[in-house]
Amino acid sequence: MSDQNLFAEQFRLLHVRGKPLVLFNAWDAGSARAVAAGGAKAIALGSWSVAAAHGYEDGERVPFDFVIDNLKRIVGSVELPVSIDLESGYGETPADVGRSVARVIEAGAIGCNLEDSFPQDGSLREPADGARRIARARVAAESAGIPFFINARTDDFMQTPRANHDLALLRASLERGRAYADAGADGLFIPGLVDPGLIERAAKESPLPLNIMKSAPAPTFEQLAALGVARISHGPGPYRTAMSNLTEACRAIYAA
Repeated sequence: MSDQNLFAEQFRLLHVRGKPLVLFNAWDAGSARAVAAGGAKAIALGSWSVAAAHGYEDGERVPFDFVIDNLKRIVGSVELPVSIDLESGYGETPADVGRSVARVIEAGAIGCNLEDSFPQDGSLREPADGARRIARARVAAESAGIPFFINARTDDFMQTPRANHDLALLRASLERGRAYADAGADGLFIPGLVDPGLIERAAKESPLPLNIMKSAPAPTFEQLAALGVARISHGPGPYRTAMSNLTEACRAIYAA
């Protein structure tokens, strides 16, 4: 079995309900090495951070060849599983998504986030459309012979004001999650979901291990574990913290 297959199997086993995998998202080889040195069990990239670090806007505006080259440098810099944020799959059609997944697997990734929104404006795709794109991603992974972890991201909560986060919205997200599970997804990522009661219900009713994004309004790590979450990611938070610390260090020097 190749190292990539071993990393893929290890990564899958780290998703445990109630004992979540914590991912402190990186954006380049240097940040990946720093996260690894800090004790991470896996490296996950955040598309917003990758874009910002290299002078682009988020939303698949980073050229895909650059995305692949950046991924290769990261994979080559750490001895850990690496999962990429593939945004909406870098493709107009499901077949395009399959080709994108084949390329990231060839570059060394063992998993990806694949979201169900349009990169141009963040509007949501129809669930059936999202499912078809995930299905083609799964076919690409099977063709490569890698137990590739597809983390299906649904943006219902990201696209809805927090005052309207309710059970009906959660049911819509879980319905999408079931369609994505049937299409071959391995995890369900619901960024923007922060209400403890809704998180607990999502963890219980999701057909897939639940991924929550850690943010200021979200519950603590301990609370998320108790609620049944299987994966906690940080999104753009680490990049923003690192850049803020750099700015403050510069201010202290230049003010002296």
